[in-house]
Order: sequence, then structure tokens, then C-alpha cells
Amino acid sequence: MSKINQTLGEFIIDHQSSFKYSSGELSRLINSIRLAAKVVNYEVNKAGLVDILGDFGDTNIQGEAQQKLDVYAHDKFVQTLTKRNIVCGIASEEEDDFISINSLDANNQNKYVVLIDPLDGSSNIDVNVSVGTIFSVYRRVTPIGSPVLLEDFLQKGSQQVAAGYVIYGTSTMLVYTTGYGVNGFTLNPAIGTFYLSHPNMQFPDLGNIYSINEGNYVHFPKGVKAYLKYCQMEEGDRPYTSRYIGSLVSDCHRNMIKGGIYLYPETMQNPAGKLRLLYECNPMAFITEQAGGKASNGFKRIMEVEPQTLHQRVPFYCGNKKMVSTLESFMKENP
Repeated sequence: MSKINQTLGEFIIDHQSSFKYSSGELSRLINSIRLAAKVVNYEVNKAGLVDILGDFGDTNIQGEAQQKLDVYAHDKFVQTLTKRNIVCGIASEEEDDFISINSLDANNQNKYVVLIDPLDGSSNIDVNVSVGTIFSVYRRVTPIGSPVLLEDFLQKGSQQVAAGYVIYGTSTMLVYTTGYGVNGFTLNPAIGTFYLSHPNMQFPDLGNIYSINEGNYVHFPKGVKAYLKYCQMEEGDRPYTSRYIGSLVSDCHRNMIKGGIYLYPETMQNPAGKLRLLYECNPMAFITEQAGGKASNGFKRIMEVEPQTLHQRVPFYCGNKKMVSTLESFMKENP
């Protein structure tokens, strides 16, 4: 039974048996993410006091300017997961290709691969706005003991065994699921321990928030434009409230607690969408569904989209079931 103020370590131990592949390996993986998150949190909280702000001076595979904290967070998560000999492969937003981890143990039996966005919303760091880390965990599909291959990472979201995010804000929270609900843990910075603060997180039955960058309105699909007009119409429980932070983790976290929908459609400039399927949309979709919500590309369940490339982009909509279903109906009616 989950208890408020139970530590993350205690929670993992208590619930390990409910995980269908219970071997302790996944528990050690979550613990490694917890450790790296605390290290990154420490640096995020020093931003402005040390030389950690601004551009790193390079671009990632998406052609986006890397922030110093992007690179720092990537290095810390990769180091922690690698040194603890837990996973056999890692894919990161900050790397062109996946990382194959060759264990010193000739009988390496590691079964999991991790896909990660080390620092989502990093452009917000300079203005002291919440940022986050997103992670997704799969069981490899190639033979255990052999080097990982691309196919180990190109799995549908429905095959995830765990997913979560860390939000670095006024407080730091780690939120994750292994397919048995969503639980949130808040960091006590005085002693460096995460405590259960949000057990069994669920979307409210009704939502009244929509989150989208309306500055791109003229470039949105007709269906999205029609849905936005519906959100702004004065009728029944509408108009809805517009709230947009510009950090996927922050916007989705707020909407899960308060009730709302997050929208990142394709545009004329980005006809395939902009968010990455494997290490942004799939993990957030898994969490959303486990919290009683819905995640879609506008026409079908995100976690049923067949990945083609490591850094594949897709349109993304997630939030309250009713709100996302209404959005889908507008998309179908306005091709």
C-alpha cells in the first residue's frame, strides 16, 4: 500500500513484485535516474551563479542550438546509467545515434534500453522557467548478451515497460509509471530524498485548460483552428483558459493535475510535427494513459504509431480523454 511521505526507494521495493519482469534490474534503473536527476537538479538550481547558462556552441541532430545544461544533463544521465551496468543501450536527443553499452561482464544480461530527453525546455533556463527530463524504458528485442541494434529502440510506445519525467521547478518532482498507475515524488533538498507526494495521479474528469503556442495559428491545420475556436466559444463550461509554458513536461504536468489538453500540431514549417515520438511523445503518452487521459497524433493513438527513425517527429495532443476525443473529431471533420 502506497503511503504519503514514503521514500522513492521504499516505494520501489514495495511495488517491485507487481512488475511482470521483476528481477530488480528495473528498480536499479529507476534508482539510477533518481540519482542523475538529483545531480542535474543541483546544477539547474545554480544557474545564474556559475557558468552553466547559454549556448554550448554546437547543434544537436535536430539542428537546434545545444544549451550548456543540455550537454551537462545528457552527460550525467548517460554516465549514471552506464557506470551502474544496468542498461544495454541509450538513445538521447543530444546524440545522432544510439549508444551501445558494452559491459565489462562477458555474461552481461542487461535487458533494457532507455530513450531520454535529458533537459526538455532548456531554452527556458535563462529566464528561470521550469524545465524537465523525460525518459522511456523498453525491453530489448534482440538477443540478450549481443550488442543492441536500432530495432531495440524502434518499438511502438505500447511496448514501453516504464516511463517518467522529472520536473525542475519551485520544487523538483519525479513522476513515473510501470503500467500500474502514475505516482509523483517530491525532492526534499535538505536531505536529498524523494518522497511520495502525489499517489495515483489522475486527470480530473473535466478539464478547462488548453496549451498551445497560438503565435503559430495561421500555420495550423484546419482541424486545430476549428478546435481552438470551439475552446474560445462562450457556451456551457467554455471558454477554456489558455495556459502555455513552452516546456512539454511543465505544460503536461500542470494539465494532468488541473485538467486540460496539450497541443503541438504540425505546421507549414514543420509538416511532420516538431516533438520527437520516441523520447518525448511516447513516454508522455504512457503516463497520460495511465493517469486516465488520452494521447493522439490527431487521428490515432500515439503509442500505436510505428517508429521509422530514432529522431522521428509527430504531431502530439494529450490530456483529458473528452478534450482529446473532441479535438480528434474536429480533425476528422476538417481535413
